[in-house]
Amino acid sequence: MAAYVIANVDVTDAAAYDDYRKGVLATIEKYDGRFLVRGGAVQALEGSFVPKRIVVLEFPDSARARQWWDSPEYRPLRELRQRASRGDLFVVDGV
Repeated sequence: MAAYVIANVDVTDAAAYDDYRKGVLATIEKYDGRFLVRGGAVQALEGSFVPKRIVVLEFPDSARARQWWDSPEYRPLRELRQRASRGDLFVVDGV
């Protein structure tokens, strides 16, 4: 069952975040993932949640998503992203 990593990101250091963006795709692809959404325009339809930058990744399953998240390839980029932004990130199983 496909799993989705969903992030709401508030970039606080654009230059450092740009370095993150340049390196992250190769790590996602190595773990059979792909971008579905990568920071396009957001229009709120209901509720009070005000997203910043939304990112949605698709992986074959949640185990593969976690392998990517915990991988030695992604770890330094994850740390860079955490320094360059604030946000929420979670994995959701598809139905």
